[in-house]
Amino acid sequence: MGTKPTKVSAGQPPLDDPWEAAYLRFETPEEEIRKFTERLLHLGARKWDNGSEIVELFCGRGNGLHALEGLGFTRIEGVDLSAALVAKYMGKAKVTVADCRNLPFADGSKDILIVQGGLHHLPTLPDDLDRTFSEMRRVLRSNGRVVLVEPWLTLFLRLAHLACGNAQARRLSDKVDALAVMIEYERRTYEQWLSQPKMILTLARKYFVPQKQEIAWGKWSFVGRPVE
Repeated sequence: MGTKPTKVSAGQPPLDDPWEAAYLRFETPEEEIRKFTERLLHLGARKWDNGSEIVELFCGRGNGLHALEGLGFTRIEGVDLSAALVAKYMGKAKVTVADCRNLPFADGSKDILIVQGGLHHLPTLPDDLDRTFSEMRRVLRSNGRVVLVEPWLTLFLRLAHLACGNAQARRLSDKVDALAVMIEYERRTYEQWLSQPKMILTLARKYFVPQKQEIAWGKWSFVGRPVE
């Protein structure tokens, strides 16, 4: 699923957020950092300049930032609306509590923007996605890069959903049960996202020229350059 970003409605999630509790059952921080590291390498991180100014949006507790640190990047920042989640990050990156729809960065000031499992939590589509992409395009340098990874309704994800709906599968697998709980708590935005693939791809191309795109294993991975 990727790191749960903040809830973008008013207020902050409690420290005992049941979604967070389920996520910690689904994947340990160490497993998530390893996953993010492998994913970033697959999406071309070895070719990025180590001096790049990188921001991870919807950074949550910061495991994506730890992955970037481990890859040798030093000019990294994280943004999330949840002060409770940001407070859990213990690392060298600068973290800011802010809204992805109104980023606190100057025009053309960043080299790489990364989202790993955050866009599908936006409350209103297409408006919030359009605003977020517009802001990302605004703060990217002309030769910058956007990296997006989000859930996608492939056959693999459909099978995962079937497992989540099976009581015996949930009893036998703590991971399946945890995934089912997460889906239950985010169902409205999750299903809203999965039901509009054409709109999502159209908006992505409105702001970014695709350099690499993959749809597989329940994920959409997209790397692009800002539209001139």
